[in-house]
Amino acid sequence: MPYTGVAQAMVDASEFGYRSGRPDWCNLGQGQPDVGRIEGAPNRLTWITLEPHDHSYGPPGGIDELKEAVASHYNRLYRLGEDSRYKKDNVAIASGGRLMLSRIFSTFDSISMGYKFPDCSAYHDLFTHHLDRIKPVPVQAGPDESFRLEASELSKVMAANNLRAFLIGNPCNPTGDLVRDGDLKAYMTAARKNKCTLIMDESYSHFIYDGNGAPGDGPVSAATHVRNVEKDPVLIVDGLSKNFRYPGWRLSWVLGPSAVIKNLERCATGFDGGPSLPAQRLAIKALDPERADEETIAVRRLFARKRNVMLEGLETLGVKCAHPPRGTFYVWGDLSSLPKPFNAAATFFSAGLQRKVVTVPGRFFDVNPDGTHPPMKGLKKWVRFSFGPSEDKITTGLERLGEMIEAGVEED
Repeated sequence: MPYTGVAQAMVDASEFGYRSGRPDWCNLGQGQPDVGRIEGAPNRLTWITLEPHDHSYGPPGGIDELKEAVASHYNRLYRLGEDSRYKKDNVAIASGGRLMLSRIFSTFDSISMGYKFPDCSAYHDLFTHHLDRIKPVPVQAGPDESFRLEASELSKVMAANNLRAFLIGNPCNPTGDLVRDGDLKAYMTAARKNKCTLIMDESYSHFIYDGNGAPGDGPVSAATHVRNVEKDPVLIVDGLSKNFRYPGWRLSWVLGPSAVIKNLERCATGFDGGPSLPAQRLAIKALDPERADEETIAVRRLFARKRNVMLEGLETLGVKCAHPPRGTFYVWGDLSSLPKPFNAAATFFSAGLQRKVVTVPGRFFDVNPDGTHPPMKGLKKWVRFSFGPSEDKITTGLERLGEMIEAGVEED
């Protein structure tokens, strides 16, 4: 089994001495947010007392108490005043977002499924493991499209390829593109019209920014535009890893029609057996309304500032950021204006490792299971920069990259 995507970048970095947590390294390829205490956020949950029943098997689809908490969380944020509201029967729990997506993929049988690229590198593996039943249909959203898939194009692709499902990250890792408001409503309209299930990976939905770089009005979810929770063809995947900054807990959820949720729970019975009971009980505390709101407001305030630090620093280096992120904690940078050889992502990445800075070359986000499309050559000049780490690590990493470019120009 080969490493793919960001995992391969981390393996390559380890050959230069990188290890997670090493203070002398700046990991600007980091795929997790800062997990420590941040200003304005509630104290981190650090303590749990194990109960006797925690030592037993739990329900494969998650405990009712957490499912009810997730349903209430979405109804409070996105469904106020709506007659159709989520209930516990509309929620399933899993040990992480990739596992939840794997469950979803496992329930499909002989369908064509669309996806946008570039997008999350983990999607490559998801498709690859299910090629015997799922035909991937790629849709490019590259520089010419401003890395954005318009709703009108989505509807055309669904109809032309008779798609039964479409997977998309919103906001998008790595480009930071965000679909919201009328555009997101149009996505839902396209799904209903074409009877195509939207699988919305909303793992970064709390990291939302305005065009001017201020904290955005969020979080954002397709749940806002669902007409009927039992009928609309949408599965919403999220969890604690990114938005609540607890990646080590490995806890995610999906919301959708109860009949689909039952199917996913049957899948979990034989697929993975279900999530940790102690982690689920802690998750209920994380979703307490007052705590959850304090957390998400503090996250957007801090990460909006770090976003601006990263953008300003990259532009000073000569990295073009024509599409500043409206979501996630990544900047999608264009190296084409840098002097040779740093205008090539592979060289930029390797040279950065020599200065103990990790980035992620754009080619890793060319989701291409079984060679469904020609490699996206333009990605050779794109790099994903993470502002997930602390601000001092971001600043130090940018300084080292500046020294790298300056030294290369002097040698040339």
